[in-house]
Amino acid sequence: MSKSNETTIQQFRDIVSKIESYDEAIGLMNWDLRTGAPRKGAEIRSNTIGALSGERFKLSVSDEMGDCLNKLEQSETLESLDPITQKMVLEARKEYDRSCKIPQKLYEEYVVHTSHAETVWEDAKEKADFDMFKPYLAKTVQMTQQLIDYWGVKETRYDTLLDMYEPGLTVAKLDETFGQLRQQLVPLVQAVEASSNKPEFEFLLQSYSIEQQKEFNAYLLRAIGYDFDAGRLDESAHPFATGLNVGDVRITTKYFENDVSNAVFSTLHEGGHALYEQNISRDLVGTKLCSGTSMGIHESQSRFWENIIGRSRPFWQRYFGQLQQTFPEQLSNVKADDFYRAINRIEPSLIRIDADEVTYNLHIIIRYEIEKMLFNDNLDVADLPEVWNERYKSYLGITPAHNGVGVLQDVHWSGGGFGYFPSYSLGNMYGAQMMATLRKVMPNVDELVEAGDLLPITAWLTEQVYKHGKLQTPSEIIMNVTGEPLNPQYLVDYLTAKTKDVYGL
Repeated sequence: MSKSNETTIQQFRDIVSKIESYDEAIGLMNWDLRTGAPRKGAEIRSNTIGALSGERFKLSVSDEMGDCLNKLEQSETLESLDPITQKMVLEARKEYDRSCKIPQKLYEEYVVHTSHAETVWEDAKEKADFDMFKPYLAKTVQMTQQLIDYWGVKETRYDTLLDMYEPGLTVAKLDETFGQLRQQLVPLVQAVEASSNKPEFEFLLQSYSIEQQKEFNAYLLRAIGYDFDAGRLDESAHPFATGLNVGDVRITTKYFENDVSNAVFSTLHEGGHALYEQNISRDLVGTKLCSGTSMGIHESQSRFWENIIGRSRPFWQRYFGQLQQTFPEQLSNVKADDFYRAINRIEPSLIRIDADEVTYNLHIIIRYEIEKMLFNDNLDVADLPEVWNERYKSYLGITPAHNGVGVLQDVHWSGGGFGYFPSYSLGNMYGAQMMATLRKVMPNVDELVEAGDLLPITAWLTEQVYKHGKLQTPSEIIMNVTGEPLNPQYLVDYLTAKTKDVYGL
């Protein structure tokens, strides 16, 4: 390789490394804002985040970055690069082209606004006051529409947003996939409703010390391989994970004194995200490839650990004893199988993150349809509560008593995360398909789980998924892991078998 090319590669890597440093600083400030920063400082903090984001933006669209990309993309030069640098160039080009279309002033205004809007959302949710949040959400939607105009409309305006989280995903594909899921899962829900073999679950809703819940959740995180020397567990209004770097991947959860299971599964969910980020190859540090390849693949890991492993019978045959010892007064007369059936009961519910595995996808479809209406059909933000409640009545047969458990329940829209929700259902599908493969290559997986030997599963996922970061695309990941493209039938088969087990159908 010529001396000139070596110099260009070093310049390019230096810019990328600096962008990564800004990302870590911004991520740390956002984490602090969501986990206990003083309320009175929130607006000024948002402005600081906006200023740093503006400097990061300048680097990503700088003439120096453009010159480096133009030189490194020359066919002979690009082919001579090592695989990591080559992928870095391709990813940087996508971001450069997308970012160059946006005025810097609009970008900074958007970052400041959404950062502050999340703080307002927290208060609005607590007060169940949609009117308090409405002007902030309306501005977020309006600014997102502006961004779509700059980025360029794909098949539909909403397609542009979907592609940000799951490259190549389209409304046409989702409509077909969600249609298949709905068609096959609705009869399953109907069979459960007709069953007289309903699990008892009231014992989950007693008084459970939050301090003891914290100890038990930390115990489970260690069991699945979460490294507390490379992360921490905190509390927030809405659970989340943030990967500042591979050695600092933080997660949050939310505890409820009158529900012992809620925090368990939100903690395992975020723990799944964290395992992905903590186990990316160190070779990718500082390269912009040191993150999950898509939100669908990322959610496959959170939903895998939360549900496929975390709600399985073998898991609780192993860990219910510890939970029982932690809360002997509440659980001394409860059997492990009773607990397993209780946490897997199927019933319509208002809160997405509390939903059972079968009806969960209906929560996602509701949000998907509303987001399409917002961006493709210009649904007025003021009409969101009414449309939300109508969909819940139609799809799940229940209506929110107030907006705090309705349209205000999720954090995503406050931060401009439109197009993200479908990733959860995609994650369910990816995860079920991966588990089917894991059973073939590791036939004793249930015995390992029942023995509490979970690290071989983490190691397999690290080798197949985690270590690759963004080196592989979502379609390459699922093809390489399972030998076939994404197939929603694996999820249907998994849910059908589990439901029959729980309800004796």
